Amino acid sequence: MAHTLLIHFVSEEPFVAEVDELPKPTDQILICFSPRRRDGKEVETFLPEVGTVMIPWHRVTFIEVIPGAAAEEVVTFIRE
Repeated sequence: MAHTLLIHFVSEEPFVAEVDELPKPTDQILICFSPRRRDGKEVETFLPEVGTVMIPWHRVTFIEVIPGAAAEEVVTFIRE
């Protein structure tokens, strides 16, 4: 199952990308595919034909995991 991430860089705009599995603490690089801006446009830093990106961890400030459709199906009970 692919996870969608919002990846924040040092002194750069964040971008959205997919990963097959969430990164582990022992990983040296982050390998992601389908990089794009939050609005769906191309990332200017990468060539238009780039599909997979390998990012060293020292460039990443933090990562947000965007919930998928399965995570949004949580049922809550509200008292009215």
